[in-house]
Amino acid sequence: MLRTIKDVNLKNKKVLLRCDFNVPIKDKKISDDFRIVSSLPTIKYLLKQNCKIILICHLGRPEGKVVEDLRAGPIAQRLEELLKRKIIKTDDCIGSEVERVVGEMKPKDIVLLENVRFYKEEEENNPEFARKLAKLGEIFIMDGFGVAHRAHASTNGINKYLHSCAGLLLEKEINGLNEVLKNKKWPFFLLLGGVKISDKMGIINNLFRKVTTILLSGGVASTIQKAHGFEVGESIIEEGQEDHIKDLFEKAEREDLEILLPVDVIVGWEEKGQLNTKIVSLAKIQKNQAIYDIGPETAENFAELIEKAGMIVWCGPFGKFEQRIFSGGTKRIAEAVAQCKGYTVVGGGDTLAALKEFGLTNKINLVSTGGGAMLKHLAGEKLPGIETLKK
Repeated sequence: MLRTIKDVNLKNKKVLLRCDFNVPIKDKKISDDFRIVSSLPTIKYLLKQNCKIILICHLGRPEGKVVEDLRAGPIAQRLEELLKRKIIKTDDCIGSEVERVVGEMKPKDIVLLENVRFYKEEEENNPEFARKLAKLGEIFIMDGFGVAHRAHASTNGINKYLHSCAGLLLEKEINGLNEVLKNKKWPFFLLLGGVKISDKMGIINNLFRKVTTILLSGGVASTIQKAHGFEVGESIIEEGQEDHIKDLFEKAEREDLEILLPVDVIVGWEEKGQLNTKIVSLAKIQKNQAIYDIGPETAENFAELIEKAGMIVWCGPFGKFEQRIFSGGTKRIAEAVAQCKGYTVVGGGDTLAALKEFGLTNKINLVSTGGGAMLKHLAGEKLPGIETLKK
């Protein structure tokens, strides 16, 4: 069991709260604030406890250097709008000036520290860097599920210096995913899209005897189709997975697990500077074509199964939904998952973006803020940002 903020006396405490505010920003504007909104229940709980709240976050991959476009200013601005209160933004995350600002905090003040990944010591899980962060607070609260699979200074190292516990979002995510791991609802469908099959093998192997059917699409399906001898043209595939795929299908046959691939797809190709598209069966893909979406027959077949499921885990869109012409398959799958009366879990940044695009986010039982962390937890792996929080 996790040790959570409900197990700790937080009254009037100075707390360090690690959030996952790694949101898409363009021209200093946040295009999707789902992760920020998801952290609000924990922040509001701490405000009621009269806490001084110091927020730790990262943004993008600056690789240990200051990158102006990856500063946390837009996050502070959005938090102010959502909480309707002043957010004190620092220009650094450690050092004497930060310590001065934190030292002058009053109860219910909120300070947002600058991007911790501006320091290479963050991703190195440097003990001295973790100690400098810990110096700012009295209690550490881990609420960034999306970074819980990272053994970084602000997710794992800091626990060595402060009494630590889980926030409300982290608790909700783990409890929701554990419903999958102890599943007693059938049929259970695993929906996997995206690019890499290697990223999905852990969850497939761990849930093998629980899952009824696996529905595959995207680069995952293309990689398998090529391994099975089909022409996939210029479609995205992952090389070197032939042995894993062979083992997967042999195991599926032994265990009576159904693995379904698209029967038709939408392909695209350029000709004289013009994008052409066509619905084709797998056997009719040409070498100059690339798969960009599942076809209408596949979408309907999959949707019919999904709507009758007792449990669904979905990670990875079913096509290049960002382009309207290739969004039909993912939209139909999203609608079917939303209509399903069973327990539904959806995760991964692109999949969440698709849900938002189609206005279906609030129709899912658990919309996970972490793609990689969700896959690793459901694969049975230990998450460094969580292990130190267990009772």
